[in-house]
Amino acid sequence: MIEQRFKCPNCGEIASFYGLPGETKITSCASCHLQGRITIPAQNQSDNVAIEVSHLKKVYGDLIAVNDISFTVKKGEIFAFLGPNGAGKTTTVEMIESIRTPTAGTIKLLSIDIKNGFNLIKERISILPQEFHSFERFTVRETLTYFSKLYKKRADIDEIIDAMDLRSHKKKLYRNLSGGLKQRVGVALSLVNDPEIVFLDEPTTGLDPKARREVWQVIADLRNKGKTVFLTTHYMEEAEHLADHIAIIHKGKIIAEGSLQELLSRYGEKTTLYIKNCKSDDAKYHLEEKGFDVHLSGDGDITVKIEYKEKVLEVLSELRHECIDYDGVDIRGSNLEEVFLRLTGARLTEEAET
Repeated sequence: MIEQRFKCPNCGEIASFYGLPGETKITSCASCHLQGRITIPAQNQSDNVAIEVSHLKKVYGDLIAVNDISFTVKKGEIFAFLGPNGAGKTTTVEMIESIRTPTAGTIKLLSIDIKNGFNLIKERISILPQEFHSFERFTVRETLTYFSKLYKKRADIDEIIDAMDLRSHKKKLYRNLSGGLKQRVGVALSLVNDPEIVFLDEPTTGLDPKARREVWQVIADLRNKGKTVFLTTHYMEEAEHLADHIAIIHKGKIIAEGSLQELLSRYGEKTTLYIKNCKSDDAKYHLEEKGFDVHLSGDGDITVKIEYKEKVLEVLSELRHECIDYDGVDIRGSNLEEVFLRLTGARLTEEAET
């Protein structure tokens, strides 16, 4: 559903209604009651793009922090910008937010070039920086109310409190909140102007696993409300859990992008079946006879590379047919960590922090 605004030709009253692209409706002016036929224009591809980055580059002396990157973010999706510290994530997002000036390239938010039109777009976006702090002696509700007054357009504070599951904490001072609750308040603050695009820069850094997953649910709910979320993170699991589209940045360049399944299919390894403590020395021979890619370890464990999980039943059936016993099995699919390792030669956690 999209909004179509129209001006009454009789009295000049501005009104709006909601419908699907290309849909035609008969409506009447609320002021003078003149009836007319209104058609919602069909959308072209650019209407579905929230962020468009083209050949973006940032240079500091001899250092190329961001090196000629291009990508698009669709409306209503969670876009994860994934990479180690120092890869260029924050530099990129700060150029998109008009905090830093690009050396080269163009950036459009909601089809508006921010080089000369950021003032037209700034009230339609919100930003949660990596280092977020608020007033220690404000309650949660006072914090949200205070920041909402910085904008012309304001969302309902009580609705935000309910949406972020903060009702039982709304009278607590900010300084008395746990780390997870403070981050939840930060995400809530990013909604006080009812934005179309929300930028979250490393929103779960420093949180314990339980608090991190609570914030994940809050971020997922933003997508459910139709918001576009630009998420920068160095947590593989976070991108896997949340993102509709992932771009991996490494040393200032985007080295891969796509949905999780697209990245795993394109760059990941096959699913691996681990057979623990196989009781027969002939197991490897029998499975290879059936065309399986089999590797034997010194402790009696066998690994079998399989193309899809249904092949697991074929492997186990063959072992049963040959009366070969084993202690257990484990199935492991490919993940983003393996994709990053394959593309860069290093695990994300091993990347140097800068």
